[in-house]
Amino acid sequence: MTGGERDARRTAYILAASQAIIGSAAPIAFSLGGLAGYYLLGADKSLATAPITGFSVGLALGALPAAAIIRSLGQRYGFMFGTAVTAVGGAIATLGLFRSEFWLFVFGLLMLGVGSAFVQQFRFAAADNAPPQFKANAISFVLAGGIITAILGPQIVIFTRELFAPVMFAGSFAAIIGLAAVGAVILSFLRVKGSAEAHEAISQADARPLLEIITQPRFAAALVCAVGSYALMTFVMTGAPLAMVGCGFSPDEATLGISWHVMAMFGPSFFTGRLIQRFGAERIVALGLFLLIGCAVVALSGIALWQFWTSLILLGLGWNFGFIGSTAIVSTAYRPSEKGKVQGFHDFVLFSTVAVASLMSGAIYNAYGWDMLAWIVFPVSAVCLAALAALSLMRQRQII
Repeated sequence: MTGGERDARRTAYILAASQAIIGSAAPIAFSLGGLAGYYLLGADKSLATAPITGFSVGLALGALPAAAIIRSLGQRYGFMFGTAVTAVGGAIATLGLFRSEFWLFVFGLLMLGVGSAFVQQFRFAAADNAPPQFKANAISFVLAGGIITAILGPQIVIFTRELFAPVMFAGSFAAIIGLAAVGAVILSFLRVKGSAEAHEAISQADARPLLEIITQPRFAAALVCAVGSYALMTFVMTGAPLAMVGCGFSPDEATLGISWHVMAMFGPSFFTGRLIQRFGAERIVALGLFLLIGCAVVALSGIALWQFWTSLILLGLGWNFGFIGSTAIVSTAYRPSEKGKVQGFHDFVLFSTVAVASLMSGAIYNAYGWDMLAWIVFPVSAVCLAALAALSLMRQRQII
């Protein structure tokens, strides 16, 4: 093992541990955001998923500033700044529940989303610090930390959601403050690469215009697949707890369903990088899209608890292969001097779309039910598969 790969592994392990702890804020928000919104609203429940939309909006709004702050402060202090934002979001969400103020709660989740935008940069940081042959593995290592998130987040929900009864769910969002503090301690072990100027040691002279980079067929296809995989995952997952509770299952059963889903999202990360190295990123992305289609097929087959849970597991697996594969493709489409603007643009587009998906999830579920959420998976997956097919055809014809 070379020194560069050794350092890359150390960085990836630290970021994976941070992902495991700080990333637990996301399943807490997704498990309880819609239910808490339903609890806070009056007779009209159509905005029940607006808190989750707030989280996704925060992700989108935070994408460009997070990239800029990390570039300015360096990875260690930039990421630690993000943990402070997460703690503030947890505090505001808790206050909104205590005061029974719906929009204050939504704002709290928006701030949690901004904090999560820093967490989303972990995968890029791992890839940027790795030699070319180790990039896919570095991304997988970081996302593998989510397997702990899959257990920790839902367990926090189960043990704390009635902590401040009769104010339901407040204890779970207060726990996010503690998660942020632990995450900051872990991130303090990242090695400092020097000042911001030294960190950007590579000359900007060879940086291409953003438009030239994002119009590359390789980048465009990867972005379409990343957006499709993530938006579908959010769209179906956001509506799932509401659908399960609406079908007579308990909030704990709905939360455990999200736990299985998040485990499926991150569990394969231990070997996704190796699969990408062996079979190619495009094939792994295609596998992810077919798994998303399988999720929809199971969801349409019935409303027993096992069918909800199985569809959520397939949803998580599909996201893992689709999103990690797409990220690996994107990481090869820009030069080191271009990474800040490209990564920020990528995540801005990604999470803007995810925000719309989460908002539409609640509205479509209330208007048309669970089945319609599943039906929408098919056309979106087809568009992503078409983008991959076009990329493959261009490569065969040596257009790219």
